[in-house]
Amino acid sequence: MKRIARSTLQTSVNLVFFAVIGTAILSSTYYLTRDTIAATVAQAKLKLVSQLLPPTSYDNDIMQDRHTVAADEMLGTEEATQAHIARRDGKPVAVVLEAIAPDGYSGKIALIMAIHPDGSLGGVRVVSHNETPGLGDYIDIAKQDWIKTFDGRSRSLFSDEMWKVRKDGGMFDYMAGATITPRAVIMAVNRALQYFEAHRDELFVADAQPAKGAAK
Repeated sequence: MKRIARSTLQTSVNLVFFAVIGTAILSSTYYLTRDTIAATVAQAKLKLVSQLLPPTSYDNDIMQDRHTVAADEMLGTEEATQAHIARRDGKPVAVVLEAIAPDGYSGKIALIMAIHPDGSLGGVRVVSHNETPGLGDYIDIAKQDWIKTFDGRSRSLFSDEMWKVRKDGGMFDYMAGATITPRAVIMAVNRALQYFEAHRDELFVADAQPAKGAAK
C-alpha cells in the first residue's frame, strides 16, 4: 500500500511539474511573439486603411493617432476596439472605425470603415467573414466591387429606408439568392454611422478619452 501511495504521489508531482513547465513555455512563447503578432495585425489594418483613404489625404501617423472605443451595440462589438484618426495640418480628415455585422448568413462579419467629419463614408471593407464561397462572399473586395457601393454614401443624403437592398425598397444592389449577407452588412454600416453621429465630437477630439458606449 505504501508503494502504491508513493507511486501515486510521484505521478501527481510529475503531472504538476510538467503542467508548470508547459505553462512557462507557453507564457514565454507569448511574450516573445506578441510584438511580432501586433506588428503583423497593424500592417494588415494599415493595408485596409489605405484602401479607404488615399495616403496623401492625411499627414499624421494614423496607426498611432488612436483611442479606445468601448464595446457598443450600435457597432455590434462585444470588446473594446480602436478608432484611428486621419488628420491633415492638424484637422480631422476621417475616423476609421471597426464594426461587426452579427447576422451574416454564416455568422459574424467583421468590418472596417472610414467616415469623414460630414458623416460621409470614405469606404467600407470586410475584414473577415464565413459567407458561402461563390455566393455570399461577393461582399469581399477580393471577389467583387460590391462593397465599393458604400463610397461617399451618408445618412444625411439617404434616409433609413434607402439603407436596404433593392429587393426591400432600398438603394443597394445584391446578388440573386444571396440577400442575407448584404442585408447584414448594410444594417451594420448604417448603425455604425448612427454611432458616429452620436459620438462625432469625442471621436475627433485630440488626445480623446475612450468613447463611451451609447446609452442603452
